[in-house]
Amino acid sequence: MVEKIRSFIAVDIEDKSLQDKIVRLQQDLMGTGANLKFVEPENLHLTLRFLGEIPSSILEQVCRELKTLKFNVFNLNLQGIGAFPNLRRINVVWVGVKEGAENLKQIAQKVELTVRKLGFPPDPKGFSPHLTIARVKTGKNKDKLAGFLENFQDYEVGWMIVNSIKVKKSTLTPKGPIYTTIETIPAV
Repeated sequence: MVEKIRSFIAVDIEDKSLQDKIVRLQQDLMGTGANLKFVEPENLHLTLRFLGEIPSSILEQVCRELKTLKFNVFNLNLQGIGAFPNLRRINVVWVGVKEGAENLKQIAQKVELTVRKLGFPPDPKGFSPHLTIARVKTGKNKDKLAGFLENFQDYEVGWMIVNSIKVKKSTLTPKGPIYTTIETIPAV
């Protein structure tokens, strides 16, 4: 039987002070009384491309091809809070990307072309630079949550330096996902 690995390509949020600021923001969100499942600090990342459950041999090919990607180190500004699909129907709470969004889009485009070359279908959602910080479990207090998000739509989270992208393995457990780095592709 072929081993399949649930995987994705991402930019990790490794800066401890940035993680702490996001945790404080999550605690503020908790104050709305909404039924939310928060992303653990060590799991915070900006997804460039979800690959799904793929054979390990394909994942090795993806890693090999991604090692040839060229991109420069850049600054990223996490700012603003919002929701997918919208504030009337909140499924995901995210932090936006202000400065550095274009750089992320360019890298995501390169990643997309790379995986498409390997036979992956087009990403049905496309790429939207964001950092998921919570998922909504039920409709409890959604109005309060929507009000909070509206008030904090310009909230300044902080800056970070993007100097690599990572291929990650996602192991689903009852307590939540565990992410492991399979490959690090450094900036040039």
